[in-house]
Amino acid sequence: MNRTWLHLREVTRRFWFLPALMVAAALLLAEGGITLEERHGVPQSLAFIYGGGEAGARSMLSAVASSSVAVAGTVFSITIAALSFAAGSMGPRLLDNFTRDRGNQVTLGTFIATFAFCVYSLRVVQGGEEVPFVPHYNVTLAVVLALGCIAVLVYFIFHVTASINMTHVLNLLRDDLNKTLKQATREGGEPPDGPVAPPERFWEGAETLRAPEGGYLQLVDTGRLLDRAEREDVAVRLLVRPGDYVFPETVVALGVPRLPEGVLDALSLGNQRLADQDAEHTLRQMAEVAARALSSGVNDPYTAVDVLDRFGDALCRLRGRTWPTGVYGRGGRPRLVHPVTDFAGLTDAMFRMVRQYGKANPAVMIRLLEVLTAAATCLTGEAERAALRRQADLTLADALPVTGNPADRADLERRFRKFGEVLSGYASPSRLSPEREEGRGEGGELRPAQG
Repeated sequence: MNRTWLHLREVTRRFWFLPALMVAAALLLAEGGITLEERHGVPQSLAFIYGGGEAGARSMLSAVASSSVAVAGTVFSITIAALSFAAGSMGPRLLDNFTRDRGNQVTLGTFIATFAFCVYSLRVVQGGEEVPFVPHYNVTLAVVLALGCIAVLVYFIFHVTASINMTHVLNLLRDDLNKTLKQATREGGEPPDGPVAPPERFWEGAETLRAPEGGYLQLVDTGRLLDRAEREDVAVRLLVRPGDYVFPETVVALGVPRLPEGVLDALSLGNQRLADQDAEHTLRQMAEVAARALSSGVNDPYTAVDVLDRFGDALCRLRGRTWPTGVYGRGGRPRLVHPVTDFAGLTDAMFRMVRQYGKANPAVMIRLLEVLTAAATCLTGEAERAALRRQADLTLADALPVTGNPADRADLERRFRKFGEVLSGYASPSRLSPEREEGRGEGGELRPAQG
């Protein structure tokens, strides 16, 4: 994806774009109905077409127009209330997910388009004996649009109720995360053969490029950079990656022996982070939901547990996938080097905030260790297991000092030991969760069935 397509896509996702298209389509439809009737009239065989006079047409179009714009105001109010709830309970950074929701846009666009259609049709309704004209086609379409508005209203009530459900939101974020991770990694257990990153001394004396303005790096057009680096026989090193905030006048790229033309054209800066090439963006949104749930004002540990479950889902899907090295070559030589997210950074983004905010909650820490254990059964790479081990060590080190109940401490240590057995290969699959099937005791302890 290049900058043009990125900007075009962001425009089409804005809250006003789809309603504006629907209003334009409604006006064109109204003009088409009027033109059709002026040129060809209404065949008598079309019995379902409105057959009333000028007064009835005015009343019908006025009623549909007034009711549709009134309900549009109600829909807008409900949307604002849902956004306020989402900002308070899930965080303001998730508001984009609601404003970009096509269901909300189609609902608002349907009512506004119906209003525009009726108002445009009203202007041609004429009475008297000289040149009377009634847009029979448009009046009939106005009735159809009114029925459609009723159906859309019923859908909207269901949709807005589901859209502010925490589980629904987390599932949407999980899907976005899995999509981003799939794009960021590739199938295969071993990294592909390719050029090796040059040593640091290779970049000594390189030409530098400074950012003319600040903003989040949203996109790196690697294909464009590779083409220009190969054409000019140079090597380029980026010092920032998608998701980083680029400060004005800071160095963002190095070039040996020089920089090719148009490096800035391959970098897209914006006011907010995007998930296309930023694997940590959705993770941070989910971690923020968990951190808010663990705050003293909300005190909702089950939401944090739900977030951890989605993290475990994402980690297990990485089985058999390889992370990029960030080194791209052409003609047997390295042409582009840029920093990339690795598995250790991914797990840090997943668990750091949850661990820091939930260390005093044994249920959350126990579930975090269980998620790490499940991920360890799926992932076999040395780097992956080292990152999981680090997260387990940090979790136990944070949780034990603030957990006073001996039973909770025993639960934490038991989960940690089970994680170590899985990581060492001493735990058989039949021993991973035998107690879970029987029941859970007080304090989160799993206990076998009696008798």
